[in-house]
Amino acid sequence: MGDNVLEIKALTRRFGAFTAVDALTLSVNAGEVFGLLGSNGAGKTTTIKMLTTLLAPSSGEARVAGFSITSQAVEVRRAIGYVPQAVSVDGSLTGYENLLIFAKLYDLAHHEQQARIREALEFMGLTADGGRLVGEYSGGMVRRLEIAQSTLHRPRVLFLDEPTVGLDPIARDAVWKHLVDLRTNYGTTLFFTTHYLEEAQSYCDRVAIMHLGKLDALGTCKELESSLGDGGHTLNDVFVHYAGSALDSGGNLHDIGAERATAQRLG
Repeated sequence: MGDNVLEIKALTRRFGAFTAVDALTLSVNAGEVFGLLGSNGAGKTTTIKMLTTLLAPSSGEARVAGFSITSQAVEVRRAIGYVPQAVSVDGSLTGYENLLIFAKLYDLAHHEQQARIREALEFMGLTADGGRLVGEYSGGMVRRLEIAQSTLHRPRVLFLDEPTVGLDPIARDAVWKHLVDLRTNYGTTLFFTTHYLEEAQSYCDRVAIMHLGKLDALGTCKELESSLGDGGHTLNDVFVHYAGSALDSGGNLHDIGAERATAQRLG
């Protein structure tokens, strides 16, 4: 596999007659920050669910950290972390208690659990709040706790589905500071979806743009901007060109409801 930590070949997922992801093929380098862009309903979340072994592909294959998502699902799960779009922590527990549960789920050695939890809280700037109920946390603190718990086992790849949805600009910046530190300090590969194009512009080594289940564009932001020809095009221009106009890109009622529910809970 060389320097590639993620290899996707003709990955496809159908729901009856509807094809949500259509023969997706791409690779991601170890240590890369990779953004998957597209309008609601483009197939981004379905792709991440397949790569994290939460959803079986209809056809095709992918290897994460060298392991097959279809025949080596347990090994894949040990090699990855996953922060879903929906809130995934228990508000009735403290930050420390949430992390302790995940330490046990990841089967960390008992003698390592406390040190890993302390390290995770410190790394995410939550040491002073570890004993507080998560229900009292701000949205940005919740996201940082979710990242902390998903990286307790030091995964090679961290998948994040809309990691800053519903957060104000200050909280978004704080989350991204810690994500960049993860990549810098541990070499973690970040694979994330976002609707915030400025995040892709600021942090991604490369981006892919999906439209109606297909991969329409792949490259650095500068490469994609140049693909539209001369004229000083922006990433927003690129998105509109490859992902479709705003008139056909709103997602369905379920997509909108899920995004608004997450934003409300984090806000």
